[in-house]
Amino acid sequence: MGSRMKPAEGAMTLAEMKEFAGFPAATQRYIRRSLDVGLDRDDAMALWSRDVVESASIRAQARIYRNLADLREIVPDDADLQAVEPFLAPLVTLVAFDLGQGRLTSFSAFRFLYERLIGAQVRPWLPSAFCAAAALPHLHPELRRKLLQSISEAAATASGWSNRQPAFFPHWVEKVDTGSATLST
Repeated sequence: MGSRMKPAEGAMTLAEMKEFAGFPAATQRYIRRSLDVGLDRDDAMALWSRDVVESASIRAQARIYRNLADLREIVPDDADLQAVEPFLAPLVTLVAFDLGQGRLTSFSAFRFLYERLIGAQVRPWLPSAFCAAAALPHLHPELRRKLLQSISEAAATASGWSNRQPAFFPHWVEKVDTGSATLST
């Protein structure tokens, strides 16, 4: 017999799906691609590369994302300053790359991706990593402004974070040719 979700888990999964559906198409595409690269799910190059520029971007992303496995192991569980530097510095580098791609244009899209790439334990560190990376000079000033304005006061000053792991991990979906579908009578 298969396991069943509890009603609260189903509601949270649905909320995650709705949040993802609210992101622009380019953001959704980038999140799915990033999950394929970061979680080694599928051949990201075969699925997502439409031209040489995107191929180069995926290769660069794969190089940057090599640090994800190490980061998952060293997420600090408190504010011990000795544990922060070896974690936060490489995390900000990853985030700076992703924000520099121009597809994650809000804190919520960034948070959605990184909760899945690293896990729920990263939540307390996401506002500081996001703000640090969003303020870096490699981003266009308008993008920096948009990113920094996208983080709410509540997200930036939260006193606690859920430790519930995300349940919805969006995947590549093949397009269905609806024009050739026939109805049988």
